[in-house]
Amino acid sequence: MKMITIETPLVSECSATECAYNLGKNCHARAITIGDGAHPSCDTFFSNRNHTKAAMWAAGIGACKVVTCQFNDDFECITENIRVGRSKDEISCLTFAAR
Repeated sequence: MKMITIETPLVSECSATECAYNLGKNCHARAITIGDGAHPSCDTFFSNRNHTKAAMWAAGIGACKVVTCQFNDDFECITENIRVGRSKDEISCLTFAAR
């Protein structure tokens, strides 16, 4: 398998412990996507009783679709790191800040 190395902001904490990518309140997906265009939800989240075994991965932000966030530049997150957790009835980027 070919691999690429890119620099992305990190998911520094994720309190969505029911997510399949969550181990010890840390996200271990290779990269997550934030947003549906209007809401800063974690589009990578899915609930599963089986959790990833890939604890060596530290999740980065692959894309952000929420153009109203001050940290969004051309659909990319430009802050150093984000926190993910429950906001109302969805799992969201808690670092979201409106422009």
